[in-house]
Amino acid sequence: MRASDFSGKCALITGASKGIGHAIAERFASDGADVAMVARSAEDLRQSATAIAALHNVSAYAIPGDLSTETGCRAVAEAAVADLGGLDILVNCAGATRAGTFPQQPDEDWIDGFALKFFGAVRLARALWPELTARRGTVINIGGGAALTPAAGFMVGGAVNAALAHFSKALSKQGLVDDVNVNVVHPGMTVSSRLEDLLRQQADAEGATVDEIRARNVAAAGTRRLGEPEDIAEVVAFLCSPWARHVQGVSLVVDGGATPGI
Repeated sequence: MRASDFSGKCALITGASKGIGHAIAERFASDGADVAMVARSAEDLRQSATAIAALHNVSAYAIPGDLSTETGCRAVAEAAVADLGGLDILVNCAGATRAGTFPQQPDEDWIDGFALKFFGAVRLARALWPELTARRGTVINIGGGAALTPAAGFMVGGAVNAALAHFSKALSKQGLVDDVNVNVVHPGMTVSSRLEDLLRQQADAEGATVDEIRARNVAAAGTRRLGEPEDIAEVVAFLCSPWARHVQGVSLVVDGGATPGI
């Protein structure tokens, strides 16, 4: 039984062509929301949007764009509002920070990581804040468990996710003034092409195989299973529902119990 109904709502989801972002877009659409889906890959995005629109009988707009620049964020925000006619929900899920070993990891990895995932979320929230304020909307930022569990091989991702969590908490204070809900969700290891990319990067940095790195990470997590994109999508849907209006400024970890504590 679902506690959400998004009929008549409009949602913008970044990183929506695959993985967690796609699952979130489909979850909203399955309950009646029109969705604007953003990613860099135009062809993958169009295919995903077309499939979601046909399956759930909603409007699903593909908006390709580069969220690592202010110009790109502004263009995406304007296109989404034009297509949807307004905005109730913003989910910032885009971001592909790289694993690596310090000090071999170059400046570019740090700069790119913050440009897309952190500054992309900041700029979109700023550009869309008037629309969200007008509709008493919701912002969900998708971070990652590394925000709470620093690791030598994933410094960039951990730093970006920690910064995103801080920004989300601070933005929630402004949300109390403007009646906009803001929360951040930290997924743990979740089955996706993104996870496979990270495993390959870690394996390359450590001179190990992908299977060795995967087995080590799963053992260290001590969970029943790896996460699925749908696990995150259900939590996001709840946080955007009227039932969660009193949940404000939280960092919610969805990792099957892998995080040992703070």
